[in-house]
Amino acid sequence: MAKNGYAYNKEVDEAKTARAMAKSLKISPKHSVEICNAIRGMEVAKAKTYLEDVIEMKKSVPFKRHNRGVGHRKGQEGWASGRYPVKAAEQILKVLENAEANAEYKGMDTEKLFIEHISSHRGIVIRGYIPRAFGRMTPFNTPTTHIQIVLQEAN
Repeated sequence: MAKNGYAYNKEVDEAKTARAMAKSLKISPKHSVEICNAIRGMEVAKAKTYLEDVIEMKKSVPFKRHNRGVGHRKGQEGWASGRYPVKAAEQILKVLENAEANAEYKGMDTEKLFIEHISSHRGIVIRGYIPRAFGRMTPFNTPTTHIQIVLQEAN
């Protein structure tokens, strides 16, 4: 079995950090990148409320990188184009709650936690096909995403 490493390689105090990882989630890698950029550096409680608002479609995620043809959303600060990636926000919220539970298990103060590192990487592509006329078929693939979160306790 392969060893799973984190993209975060800083020398940190292990007693003040907590991690969580999810591999091969069936969510869009592009949506995950934009959500990770939006919540990076936030406090955990603030990030959880932000993700819950995205799931309820009250707040939009600014699409800064993958924004061709993306419409503008009201209430965005600093960037106009955005979307409501509900499925990806639900999965990232689960990983964030898992990291928070890991921190609580280590005896850390969960109210002082902030997101030190969060990243998403493309996973494997699950190949699939759709049958077409005259015995042909068209590829219908499902992308997967790996999510990594490192939380740190503020002083």
